[in-house]
Amino acid sequence: MFIGQFRHTVDDKGRMAVPVKFRASLAEGAVVTRGLDRSLFLYPKTDWENIAAKLAALPLGQSDTRAFARLMLAGAMDVDIDKSGRVMIPEYLRTYAGLSKDVVVTGLYDRLEIWDETSWNEYATKTEGASNDIAERLGGLI
Repeated sequence: MFIGQFRHTVDDKGRMAVPVKFRASLAEGAVVTRGLDRSLFLYPKTDWENIAAKLAALPLGQSDTRAFARLMLAGAMDVDIDKSGRVMIPEYLRTYAGLSKDVVVTGLYDRLEIWDETSWNEYATKTEGASNDIAERLGGLI
């Protein structure tokens, strides 16, 4: 299970350290892909295989499902954790997410999200300001 929020940096070669507490969960390999809200998703390889199968099973006749599957599947890249605990984030994904040197890695149960720090701060501020409205709409979820 991935939970928490961590600040890291991306070096000139596109490498980012994975938070230490998550490295064992990603030791068998991982997949990084385009996420939502201009973030990246990082999944353990086995979890990604389940998600990819669900995406591939979406109806081809619906343009919105084709578009979402393309976003996620065509953007995906296998990554390994190196001896220093880093993953290489491909340039096209860094560009998609607008990643600068400073990033925020968030744990969201089954995946990690990687955000440009400025984008994360803007998103978090906006969401925190609307948290009462969100809680009201979700009702008895929690």
